[in-house]
Amino acid sequence: MDAEPPNAQVSRPAKGWEDAVALTGFILVAVGQASNQVLARGLAGSVPPFSLAFFRWSIIAIGLAPFAIAAIRDGKIPLAQNLWPILAAGFLGMFLCGGPVYIAGITTTAIHIALIFALSPIMVLLISAALGIEHIGPLQWLGTALALGGALLIVSGGHLETLTQSSAAWGDLLVVCAMLGWSGYTLLQSRVAPRASLLARVSLFSAAGALCSLPPALHEMWATPAEVFNTRAFEAYVFAGLVPGLIAYAGFAWLGARFGSVRSSLVLYVAPIASALLSWIILGEPPKLIHLVGGLLILGGVWASLRK
Repeated sequence: MDAEPPNAQVSRPAKGWEDAVALTGFILVAVGQASNQVLARGLAGSVPPFSLAFFRWSIIAIGLAPFAIAAIRDGKIPLAQNLWPILAAGFLGMFLCGGPVYIAGITTTAIHIALIFALSPIMVLLISAALGIEHIGPLQWLGTALALGGALLIVSGGHLETLTQSSAAWGDLLVVCAMLGWSGYTLLQSRVAPRASLLARVSLFSAAGALCSLPPALHEMWATPAEVFNTRAFEAYVFAGLVPGLIAYAGFAWLGARFGSVRSSLVLYVAPIASALLSWIILGEPPKLIHLVGGLLILGGVWASLRK
């Protein structure tokens, strides 16, 4: 009996298995990221925001500390040269994306938060162009205009006067500030100790974010200790530190190492969908037509802006 070629029937299953792993990974990481937005809305101010942020970033920093310690020991993160960049990255990516987002969840929805954060690649592109790092072509300008138009539609609810009259709009503006912080963090984090792994750097950035969150968190602990130290709050701290924290960051780092940065960036498109579904299932807040239209404009604009 003739032996079959060794690669004839192995390549397709292997390829299919890799695609299945990639799809599963994208979905799990997107759900992990979206869970923080649902948490912000679900808690709706019942847990003090900066205390939640402080404990969340502390859990992430401690959980990933072995990676950071190893990188420092191996000389991949010279602390003397990187102290201020680490603090800046922690302030932009962790502090601004912590307490302010939890405050915004009191008046705006998880879907709004997710769709506004989906604008981050557009902001990164614009900042890069302003700094001379990136050239923006006609298709990218079109994508930017579409995405910004979609964001304006969502924030205003289709009525521009709500930008100044609606409390929900002010919550959205807090999210816009957080999204701008995340965009700055995205540009900065890869330039801080680039020889170290992503998880090692995230540990240090999280520690910096916890440090920045500590002063307002201490005020909350002093002013409302019963709200900061209770079972519900403790459960929120652990969940925020583990699911949208350690699991989401570790999962995204694994996706980047396994499938490359281009394919792992597809999480950007899955996260708003995951947020919408989780909001519907958990919070009973189904997406409205304006979310679908604005979301399509934003995601379509992001897709176009990433084309060369």
